[in-house]
Amino acid sequence: MTDLCQLSAAHMIAHLKSGEVSPTEAVEAAYARIEQIDGRINAMPTLCHDRAMATARAIEAGTAQNDYRKDDPSWLAGLPIAVKDLNDVAGVRTTYGSPIYADHIPERSDIVVERLEANGAIVIGKSNTPEFGAGGNTFNQVFPSTTTPWDTDRSAGGSSGGAAAALAAGEVWLATGSDYGGSLRTPASFCGIVGLRPSPGRVANGPNPMPFDSMAVKGPMARNVRDTAIFLDAMVGAHPLDPLAQPAPDQPFSMAAAPDSGRRRAAFSRDLGITPVDPEVVQICEKAVEILASEGWEITDEVPDFTTAMETFHVIRAASFAAGMGELLESHRDLLKSDIIWNTEKGLKQSGGQLAQAERDRGALYQTMAKFYETHDLLLAPTACMPPFPVAWRCPQELGGETFENYMEWLRLPCVLSVTGCPVLSLPVGVTKSGLPVGMQFCGPHGGEARVISAAWQAEQMLHMVATVPREPSSRS
Repeated sequence: MTDLCQLSAAHMIAHLKSGEVSPTEAVEAAYARIEQIDGRINAMPTLCHDRAMATARAIEAGTAQNDYRKDDPSWLAGLPIAVKDLNDVAGVRTTYGSPIYADHIPERSDIVVERLEANGAIVIGKSNTPEFGAGGNTFNQVFPSTTTPWDTDRSAGGSSGGAAAALAAGEVWLATGSDYGGSLRTPASFCGIVGLRPSPGRVANGPNPMPFDSMAVKGPMARNVRDTAIFLDAMVGAHPLDPLAQPAPDQPFSMAAAPDSGRRRAAFSRDLGITPVDPEVVQICEKAVEILASEGWEITDEVPDFTTAMETFHVIRAASFAAGMGELLESHRDLLKSDIIWNTEKGLKQSGGQLAQAERDRGALYQTMAKFYETHDLLLAPTACMPPFPVAWRCPQELGGETFENYMEWLRLPCVLSVTGCPVLSLPVGVTKSGLPVGMQFCGPHGGEARVISAAWQAEQMLHMVATVPREPSSRS
């Protein structure tokens, strides 16, 4: 049964739609794989076996009624998925990685979970996340730390680290992620899988006390670009509880993951002018860009100016923490990690003038990016400034002689692209000499998910990283 876990999501969905594999068989295969290897990576700390099997049997019982959906690109046909532990699943323990909510069981699921289940997904459990999703390393006070299957002594990234590790190890075929400052892109890079941060509004958020927040988004994670596009099709659509949510597009995103004859013009930067980057990461990304150029892509160095974007990010993020975490800071300060306390207090102390300037700067950057996309299809840059680091580190402290002043500074490369409001996909593009994966960001214009998916699919065919996952978790030390 665990052989099924080696298949792509696209192949599994085809088998489920044809009846060659039943939803209960798919669920059993996923649980068998989790039981076999999760103790080495700690990706899926909460499982919901009875709920998953009940859902699988319900889908099987309704096979005749669902026949009309066999050609529907959003129909997952009983495919098991992992849901990040930041997102509520009705009746399933959801901790947000916090001891404050260690025994929390929500009555209602998150909007994206409801939509996915309506589209034939089966939730088999919750993937691990750092406390309230804060930080690029998946550790918390509730569960053991999550590691990358590429080296079980090293971090899977964060905050969607459990999702990325589960995918890379073959525990699930698809997993939900969320992204504020790289929370699904960094784990994608650290685990050698694909993660897509959509444009704000592409995937409905909520129920959310801050429904107009356009920095925090949910998105799909998978082992390859086509599977990522298929998962996005199952996520998208307007919703009355999210004022920013957009209707699903007329053409499915999965159609973009296919051959085309289009020539692409992309700008590449090794560091976006804002951060030190590990030399081997630079070398791997430059080699990938050379391959793209050899296949007909036009590559320029005409990169927008991101000099002030990280300060803009910090101010907007701090305001979000103040709004979302201020009450918990008052009531449960002793149970919050220091990074969250720092971020929340920064938001409470900063002035209205600082926030006003940040909003102006964000608007100016958006206009700059819109102008950039008049002459370019994509912006390319490394996803993370370094390969996976030891999981025992709270976060990297320095690189290339530069000290990082807080827990977010090493994440500048994904953070500043979040500020743009543009869709960004992290694609695995190579492996270090020590055998660790490296990802590169493909950033397209606002609303341009299809363009990003199409380009990343073409790049994926040239770079030949797909066969590296799923893999057996192992230690390289």
